[in-house]
Amino acid sequence: MSIHKMIALHPDVGEDFNETLATAARHAMFCAEMCTSCADACIAEPMDMRQCIRSCLDCADICTATGRLAVRRTGQNIETMRLLLEACAQVCEACAAECARHDHGHCQLCAEMCQECAADCRAALLTVK
Repeated sequence: MSIHKMIALHPDVGEDFNETLATAARHAMFCAEMCTSCADACIAEPMDMRQCIRSCLDCADICTATGRLAVRRTGQNIETMRLLLEACAQVCEACAAECARHDHGHCQLCAEMCQECAADCRAALLTVK
């Protein structure tokens, strides 16, 4: 199943399907789950991972909100979408930097997903007008 297909089938989309925004929405959804999973794994680590946990949970919340707004096609709220895409990119970059500081496999994987999500949000930002 694909969120791209779901958005394309929306009655208000028609010829106005934004592939880049759909990809950003998809990756924001994935990133939210990866960050939540990483935060949970950080809890189980023997050292103090409070800052990484906080970064991951904040990122998960912003990504969730971004994904949810990006799939809504009824009406428009361009300025809010642009603000959220920018915030998502910045928060993902900060989370990626925090996770990259740790050698844990879950942190490394989370950092990679956050970097991909940030890049996708920045690309989508150029298409939302």
